[in-house]
Amino acid sequence: MFDVIVAGGGPTGLMLAAELRLHDVAVLVLEKRDEPTNESRGQGLHARSVEMMDQRGMLDRFLAVSEKFQVGGLFGGIMKPWPERLDTAHPYGVAAPQPVTERLLNERALELGTEIRRGHEVVGLRQDEDGVTVELADGTELRSRYLVGCDGGRSAVRKLIGVDFPGEPATVETLLGDMEVTADPETIAAVVEEVRKTQLRFGVTPGENGVCRIVVPADGVAEDRAAPTLDEFRKQLRAFAGTDFGVHSPRWLSRFGDATRQAERYRVGRVFLAGDAAHIHPPTGGQGLNLGIQDAFNLGWKLAAEVAGWAPEGLLDTYEAERHPAGRRVVENTRAQMTLLGTDAGATALRELFSKLMDFEEVNRYMTAVITAVDVRYDLGEGHELLGLRMRDVALKRGRLYELMRGGRGLLLDQTGRLSVEGWADRVDHVVDVSEELDVPAVLLRPDGHVVWVGEDQQELHGRLGAWFGAATAG
Repeated sequence: MFDVIVAGGGPTGLMLAAELRLHDVAVLVLEKRDEPTNESRGQGLHARSVEMMDQRGMLDRFLAVSEKFQVGGLFGGIMKPWPERLDTAHPYGVAAPQPVTERLLNERALELGTEIRRGHEVVGLRQDEDGVTVELADGTELRSRYLVGCDGGRSAVRKLIGVDFPGEPATVETLLGDMEVTADPETIAAVVEEVRKTQLRFGVTPGENGVCRIVVPADGVAEDRAAPTLDEFRKQLRAFAGTDFGVHSPRWLSRFGDATRQAERYRVGRVFLAGDAAHIHPPTGGQGLNLGIQDAFNLGWKLAAEVAGWAPEGLLDTYEAERHPAGRRVVENTRAQMTLLGTDAGATALRELFSKLMDFEEVNRYMTAVITAVDVRYDLGEGHELLGLRMRDVALKRGRLYELMRGGRGLLLDQTGRLSVEGWADRVDHVVDVSEELDVPAVLLRPDGHVVWVGEDQQELHGRLGAWFGAATAG
């Protein structure tokens, strides 16, 4: 019997598996695809996801094969300079195509001891007081204490547990793919610049080995959701650009719409939903892959605490309480961005107004923080202004904060040297150090880096340790 079965071996499922394995949870990942994806839908990690990779010691792996980027246009295609004073020590994104992200997370999960089985599709499940029985397409049945559906927008797990997926259907559709072209770069750049004066859902981005990323509006919304053909790309390119750029030799072809949906619940008993299984939305702002990884980062340590037996009552319920609003915010801001990308007179006027507003530094910084998720704050009640926020990486006298979070444990950063985590030392690290960037006596951080206490009173600290890390252990 496994502790946790994860249905879906994409970035969300692999990130979750790695988080669970940090705590020796017995994890099985079931992925229905026989091979890793070659589709580069997700094009990179935003600042909050970059922080997470640093917290777990993986950032160097990404930077070794990817480039940092600081570009405007994160919100609705409105090009503005990267804002100053963004609340992060990592004010950049990492341009890692989804296959690269998936490969690095797969390697990490395997290194930590995750069992991954490809070509295994979940088709049924039933749960009881002790666990979940999972049925596979070949008739095999597996047993685990918990199941997490990370199996995409058409999630079988979500359907099997009867969770509604309300939202808005697609009204427009866009073709997306990687392919070679015969047109020269100068011609392509000139045509793209002209077309994008009136159609922002159009682009040709050069990649490696002569392969270009092509984005072009589709001719209506397909009913069957089948992958487009190369001829369909050629037709739409000629319709919008007057040329098909000589596209040929496609690597992969896909389509996406502007549908937005969110699961009504992220948990039913012992079954959870994360990533696209919990929410779908247009890819505007490049938030989808990041949102799923961030779901996993929130759920992993909580589920591990429950498996280990020290989770305080209600801890697992905080996953939905915290991540459902975060998902809703992305659903809503992508709806807004799709409006800004429209071609009618109203959308054009709105985009011009929004562009002027984003010339204000505070507005630009706010919108960038929304897309990069560095401003996500969980509702932990009244208290210090840091409460509920994730702590950015700060320089300490003897290193950096994120270097101390590699093991996925709680952390008390104590600048007074007078506090103690006795009784919780098996779950929480006590670090006595100082930072010129931190103007508080001490902060208690969850394993995901969010602040759950600020102060210097030992009795108050004990209360928060118990609330988030369970009962103290004897002597």
